[in-house]
Amino acid sequence: RGGTTSSKRKRPLEEGNNGHFCKLQLIWKKVSWSVTPKNALVQLHELKPGLQYKMVSQTGPVHAPVFAVAVEVNGLTFEGTGPTKKKAKMRAAELALKSFVQFPNACQAHLAMGNCISPSTDFTSDQADFPDTLFKEFEPSTHSQDFSVYNPVNNELLSTTYRRGRLLCHTLDLVGPAKAGKHRAAKAESEKNPVVLLNELRSGLRYVCLSETVEKQHIKSFVMAVRVDGRTFEGSGRSKKLAKGQAAQAALQALFNIRLPSHIPSRSKCHHLPQDFADSVYQMVAQKFQELTDNFTSMHARHKTLAGIVMTKGLDIRQAQVVVLSSGTKCINGEYINDQGLAVNDCHAEIVARRAFVHFLYSQLELHLSKRREDWERSIFVRLKEGGFRLRENILFHLYVSTSPCGDARLNSPYEITTDLRKYRGHLRTKIESGEGTIPVRCHNAAQTWDGVLLGEQLITMSCTDKIARWNILGLQGALLSSFIEPLYLHSIVVGSLYHTGHLSRVMSHRIEDVGQLPASYRRNQLLLSGVSHAGARQPGKSPGFSVNWVLGSAELEVINATTGKRSCGGPSRLCKHMFFTRWAKLHGKVGLGDKDKSCLLMRLAKLVAQTYQSVKQQLFKAFQKAGLGTWVKKPPEQDQFLLTV
Repeated sequence: RGGTTSSKRKRPLEEGNNGHFCKLQLIWKKVSWSVTPKNALVQLHELKPGLQYKMVSQTGPVHAPVFAVAVEVNGLTFEGTGPTKKKAKMRAAELALKSFVQFPNACQAHLAMGNCISPSTDFTSDQADFPDTLFKEFEPSTHSQDFSVYNPVNNELLSTTYRRGRLLCHTLDLVGPAKAGKHRAAKAESEKNPVVLLNELRSGLRYVCLSETVEKQHIKSFVMAVRVDGRTFEGSGRSKKLAKGQAAQAALQALFNIRLPSHIPSRSKCHHLPQDFADSVYQMVAQKFQELTDNFTSMHARHKTLAGIVMTKGLDIRQAQVVVLSSGTKCINGEYINDQGLAVNDCHAEIVARRAFVHFLYSQLELHLSKRREDWERSIFVRLKEGGFRLRENILFHLYVSTSPCGDARLNSPYEITTDLRKYRGHLRTKIESGEGTIPVRCHNAAQTWDGVLLGEQLITMSCTDKIARWNILGLQGALLSSFIEPLYLHSIVVGSLYHTGHLSRVMSHRIEDVGQLPASYRRNQLLLSGVSHAGARQPGKSPGFSVNWVLGSAELEVINATTGKRSCGGPSRLCKHMFFTRWAKLHGKVGLGDKDKSCLLMRLAKLVAQTYQSVKQQLFKAFQKAGLGTWVKKPPEQDQFLLTV
């Protein structure tokens, strides 16, 4: 009797309503076995077998670690984060899969990522769930030919089923992508939107999400990339939409010289260097160091941190040139502090690289003042009519550092949750004498005393992060060279490991946003930031007690004992204050700036010649204090009280 009842109940449903229920059952059976759900790792492996996942970093406190795992797919690196390595790896695979979702027949990739979306959907949307507006994409138009190829049942039935969510995402393979005209209405935006404008100039572009990171407890940062005319452009922001707009804006500016005022970068966005360019900078520095250390066989090839500065014309890597190299992680011991300017106080790689760069600038000025025409034509400087010199047009400088600079940039503060740690976020920090690591500035007295240091007080040196932030306002040239040249700024920083791009941007640039109005030629420099795709392995063991440096034009490396601040033989380094002051005095006589008052041969007074530089420096220090970030601690003034013997 049950069988009879069952058959009697099925037929009215089957034959009623034009047999629609039967057809839907067939559709469901067809797609349910044809699409087997797979996780992102399996799906990505099928699309790209043989991929290598690499552990990038482990950050956060011990009880709540955050792992970062990266994978390279189609020349792009995707980085995922998570509380376990497995989840970070899964997240990296999901991000990589998103680079495929705009290809045809990508339904399986959607399933692996848990998405129920049509391939025609804009995957840069930040919506977590998809309301009825999403399903409207699949509703049939008044013209039946839109779905003529894929229409197994009538359009009205499919439309009703989509709205009720009965077929979930399994019906996506049955529905073709909507026509471009249907999307224009849904994406009605301002004519000045960079994504829309770029699409009009270069249609069919594909945006991919390179990374998704957590900068604070509940705030995410996204990096989107787009390839236009063979070049890759990246953008970042608090949402994928903003990051996509930044990438489009970067392409518009670089390729078409279009800058939209409504999309000027703000404090919520980081600025990223194209990945292929960043990788080239790293490779050039590594290859030069390999060459100078006899294929790393020299005893001085041992290092914990390597830094270098690369000079380019625009972003043309074909004309790039490594101008300085350095290594080191230690500072001078207080007992070896020198009152004649004969010792280098800070032998951290980034700081030595900057001092080596100052050496390079002196050489370029001397080249320009040569009597030989071919010499001054090779100089990077041109003379100004009003006096002094400036950099030639389109010359850029890029700093590579193998690890994130010490100080706040290296801290894992984006993941810290305790109040005690959070209150020092962005705070000025000082290096630990004779050791590695930094501590927040705690003293209110900004000056150290000579006698105090010699009697055993620790010599305080500001962290590399804070010094780079200072360079972003004052420039790389220092006080002495500011008498001759306009400020010179880094165009970008490439970091090999232990970095978080959003956090790095915040401590390098965002801390000094309120520095105020700056004089002409000075600016709040906005660095481009990037990591590298395949960073070299960090050398095991303790940090060596020496620092090496090389400058373009030098035959070999110079080695400095980091404890004494002098060369291994006991002589002064070419990068010490005394050497720079000597070169400055010679240039001062050649250029003829000001009178030849003998008081200028006192180091402290020579620095004061650049009055604008000194004024901006004080403005920066006050901005740090006003922001509650601490007081900049200066070295004992006796260091600059030496006379130059001519």
